Amino acid sequence: MLPTARCLTGAHRIGQGLAVSSRSKHTLPDLPYDYNALEPVISAEIMQLHHSKHHATYVNNLNAAESQLSDALAQKNTSAVVQLQAALKFNGGGHINHSIFWQNLTPGGSGEPEGALAQAIERDFGSLKTMQERLSAASVGVQGSGWGWLGYHKPSGRLQIASCANQDPLEATTGLVPLFGIDVWEHAYYLQYKNVRPDYVKAIFEVANWKDVADRLAQAQK
Repeated sequence: MLPTARCLTGAHRIGQGLAVSSRSKHTLPDLPYDYNALEPVISAEIMQLHHSKHHATYVNNLNAAESQLSDALAQKNTSAVVQLQAALKFNGGGHINHSIFWQNLTPGGSGEPEGALAQAIERDFGSLKTMQERLSAASVGVQGSGWGWLGYHKPSGRLQIASCANQDPLEATTGLVPLFGIDVWEHAYYLQYKNVRPDYVKAIFEVANWKDVADRLAQAQK
């Protein structure tokens, strides 16, 4: 079994990749369900604020940082390019992470994992329960704000648990393909769960969309 991974900090090439790949603006993705659809696990108030305010801010700030980066590159202003990397990583990661998070959840949950995903979980963790316990521990254990992840390690073809600080994007900082993420920033749960993060993390599995996770695994394995 692979050891638990932790995301790196500092500037990263993600900003450059986002900036030069396209000048079209990023947009806030629509949710595949209503704001109240995940109740009682996640309240409508949290979902509305989380999606329309927090995620939207990451998108807006990412677009602004990419525009500034384009200008800096055109002017060959290396100092400005370097200075922009932190904003690109933070806001780009926030957009990437949340875009996955919304799809990872579904009203009422999708039941237990099936097929290749279930087999991979059994092989790499022994059972779904053990995987959830390890992912929960990694998520609860994040110091401050961040994410807990179930990811796919392509070189070994195995699943792995990771924890990331802030909005560090999993694949760009660890090489793991993100499959299922738990957002443990306080804005994701505090209005409902207060300071009891473990209760939120435990409840999130009740609305887990394992079909989406299975699709992500299948795509990563191609």
